[in-house]
Parts: sequence; C-alpha cells; structure tokens
Amino acid sequence: MRTPNLLSPLTMRDLSARNRLWLPPMCMYCVPGDDGAVTDWHVVHYASRAVGGFGTLIVEATAVTPEGRLSPNDLGLWEESQVEGHHRIVDAVHAAGALAGIQLGHGGRKAGTPPMRPREKGARTSTIEGWELLAPSAVAYPEHAVPTELDETGIDHLVEAFTSAARRAVEAGYDIVELHGAHGYLIHEFLSPLSNFRTDSYGGSPQGRRRFLLRVVQAVRQAIGEEKVLDVRLSATDWADGGLTGQDTVELARQLAEAGVDILHVSTGGNVPAQVPAGPGFQLPFAAQVKEAVAGTRTQVVGVGLVETAAQAEQALVTGQADAVAVGRAALRDPYLPLRWAADLGVRSWQEAPWPIQYWRGTWH
Repeated sequence: MRTPNLLSPLTMRDLSARNRLWLPPMCMYCVPGDDGAVTDWHVVHYASRAVGGFGTLIVEATAVTPEGRLSPNDLGLWEESQVEGHHRIVDAVHAAGALAGIQLGHGGRKAGTPPMRPREKGARTSTIEGWELLAPSAVAYPEHAVPTELDETGIDHLVEAFTSAARRAVEAGYDIVELHGAHGYLIHEFLSPLSNFRTDSYGGSPQGRRRFLLRVVQAVRQAIGEEKVLDVRLSATDWADGGLTGQDTVELARQLAEAGVDILHVSTGGNVPAQVPAGPGFQLPFAAQVKEAVAGTRTQVVGVGLVETAAQAEQALVTGQADAVAVGRAALRDPYLPLRWAADLGVRSWQEAPWPIQYWRGTWH
C-alpha cells in the first residue's frame, strides 16, 4: 500500500517531522498567576498530542512582553525564569517523537482581554482596565480601549523583545520559532491598512506596512541561527473591504521567502469583526495561492481552517494546496486524531502509523 501523503515525512532545514500533520497554536488560558509560566496542564496537553501522533506541534501564542499577552492567563517568554517551563514541554514532545515549535507574539490593540471561558458572555470583547495597549496607530478594535501609537523607540523595543524571546525559545530547545503575524494582533495590525494609518516609514504603502515584520524576521533569523526553522503565521485576507487581500499576502510571501522564512502558516481574518465565510477547508485556497507564489524556494506552506477529516487533509496535500496541514479544533476533541486518521486512510500497521511502542499491543496486526 502507498503511504498516504499525510503520513510522509516533512523535511525543514536539517529537521524531519515524521508526518505532515501539525497541531496549530491554540491558547489554553490556564496560567494561574501573573508570571506567564508553563503549568503541568501545558506539559500534559502538548505531550498528549505528541503521543497521539502529530508530527509537529506549535505551542500556543506566547507573549514577548507582559503587556503583549492576549489575556492575563497566557504564556510568556519575556524573561529567563520562564525558559525552564518551556524546556519541560519540549522534552515531553521530543520524547514522544514529534518536533516542537512555539508561536511568539504580541497582542497589540487586542491584548489584555478577560480570559476566555466556555460559553462565558463578554469574554475577549473588551480590555481589562488599566492594561497598556500598544499598536501601530491609535485606533481601537471595537469594544476595546484605544491603544497608544508606537513611536520608533517603542518599535525598536518590540523588535528586540521578539528577538530576545526567540533566543530563549532556542535555549528551551524548540525546533521551530513561529512569529504570530495573524488574527489581528500586533504584526497583523502593522500589515493591514484597516489598522495601520501611519505616514512614516512603517506605514503609508504596502512596503511600509511590511517593514516591522521584515525587521523582526531579519533579527529573529539571525538570533536563532541556521539550524532552527523560522515560521511566520499570516492572515491572508481581512475579509473586509479595504483590508488585506490574498494578492497582498502573495507579494509578502515572496519577500518572506527571500528573507529566510522556512514555513508560511496561512490563516485568515481577525483584524476586524468581519463576517468570515467559514466552512470546511475555507482557508486552504489562500494557502494554495501562497504555495504557488513561493514555488522554487525552500519555503513551505502549512494550510489550516476547519480540516475535519483525514480525506480532506490528504486531498489538500495531493492537490498541492499545502505541504502540511494543521488541525486545531478536531485535535482538541481527540488527542489521538493522527492515529485514527491513519486508520481512516487505510494504514493498518504500527510500522506505518506513529503508534507509541507502549501501545503496540492494542494496534492492528
């Protein structure tokens, strides 16, 4: 039997993931204190998905500064004391045979929101009183506080904050560093004409709006070295008139490939409360556009967006829409989803599916 594309290895620089299934970053909102530190929950959560067969796991949005946290209960990597907890996650993920990545980000004008709880009304729709918001322009996200417009000194500080956090990620042992440039957070806010009204060199044109991200990419690429994988997550479109379009992202993708980015993780939306036409695989066409744009480079593309079945994920790879597929919501419901999907694709032996040796007695013969 031919090995499904989904279960074939994915090579990134000198690293090889055992398959092309990614766990995308999804915030757990479970840091109990104000220290941004990893908890036992985080270790167990990510270890479970690694044991469950994912080839690559990206740890949830981790703030590069305290005020950059999306909520008070989010992870951070803004100081040395936080490194050891991340080392625990990396060790657990590696022990189960997967690659470990981390998403570094800053919430910008959407930072400092009350933590999300299931079915809690009003969660994530306002700013905690007294929280300092920073953004490219002093324009509020609806129902949030008005942010302070960053000056050039503040921008320089944030470039260094991303760079320092990336160094700590390497110290913790992460294989992949992902920069969060999507979902309406700081980097996305710089990129989008719906949130960046600057007239200096960080705005005023598509190239000006890209300058902050390109500076961060250059600094982080140098900080993490040539062995580590650099990944950027992008919202390919704002789903709103006057906002980012797929063509804007295609042009940016070419620049990021030239700048040494190894992976482009293509999502959409989040910068304005637009009506997103969500449905199965609704973001994969944007991944396909980006993949075509970077063809001939070393940059690879991860597609995401309501991928709910093994057949759907396999089809995205077979048709060339992406080089790997990230599965979020379904993985929250089932940490062993990759093993089940291997069976759905006809794989019936532990030699082909990533079953842990401890579980071989329960697999097919």
